[in-house]
Amino acid sequence: MSSFFDERSARVFVAGHRGMVGSAVVRALRNVGFDNLLIRTSSELDLRNQRAVDRFFADEKPAYVFLAAARVGGILANDRYPADFIYDNLAIETNVIHAAYKNQVRKLLFLGSTCIYPRLAPQPMPEDSLLTGPLEPTNEWYAIAKIAGIKLCQAYRRQHGCDFISAMPTNLYGPGDNFDLENSHVIPAMMRKMHEAKLAGASEVALWGTGKPRREFLHVDDLADALLFLMDRYGDEPHVNVGVGDDLSIRDLAELVRDTVGFDGDLSFDSGKPDGTPRKLVDTRLINALGWQSSIGLADGLRATYAWFTKHYAQVVARARA
Repeated sequence: MSSFFDERSARVFVAGHRGMVGSAVVRALRNVGFDNLLIRTSSELDLRNQRAVDRFFADEKPAYVFLAAARVGGILANDRYPADFIYDNLAIETNVIHAAYKNQVRKLLFLGSTCIYPRLAPQPMPEDSLLTGPLEPTNEWYAIAKIAGIKLCQAYRRQHGCDFISAMPTNLYGPGDNFDLENSHVIPAMMRKMHEAKLAGASEVALWGTGKPRREFLHVDDLADALLFLMDRYGDEPHVNVGVGDDLSIRDLAELVRDTVGFDGDLSFDSGKPDGTPRKLVDTRLINALGWQSSIGLADGLRATYAWFTKHYAQVVARARA
């Protein structure tokens, strides 16, 4: 069987190349010599538009597809825009996966999220805990769409023999993250709050929830490395977890972010705000057995992320106000 890495001239479509995950995949591909990447902004190609997606695939004929495009956000965004989260994500994955089948794409990798697992899934969460219990209500709209994407890949594999696979990364962070305070995930939200508190000379930063939930965090460049690995080495129906195999409490994370930012004030936790799932640690035995492990530690990753954030702070603020 030919190796993905032997086909560096192949046409590779990275859907969602401007997002944190997609841009990391583009960096990883270029770093190993892929020079025929197909990338389109959302204004150039609206992946929710079936006709536009069909035309793009028919014209460009990609050999490989990384489906990283999605509408994403934290607890507040999921709660405020449930229809957008389920519709946009269903439309994107349905259009791209079906077009990939029709145009004989050699291999497609669909990106999901560990929010697909039940709220009270066993810890660490194995791949086979999918659909064994109720979802976390604060992100069920996004989760249901991502579960549908996994099942689409499995269905096209079963009925049409398509080599479509799915990867479920744990909580991500890194360069290119969304630092909008209303729509961001926990690390960028904490980092921006503490950075701006430091600049303002504030004595305290208030954070959502009790600080007790435990989370696992994977640097996005580690994820990109794993995705290229899976594109080369994996070709089976079950989805694959991607994580670091370790977690910490939100309170401990906040302390680590405070040290990284250099904020000297106090941290308070608003227990009236939702905590979300009590714990989200993924079982990484499958991908580890295939031969991949993460390599970027959380402290090092946070330092690199904060350096990126401060360098791009003006753009981050401008984007949030737009």
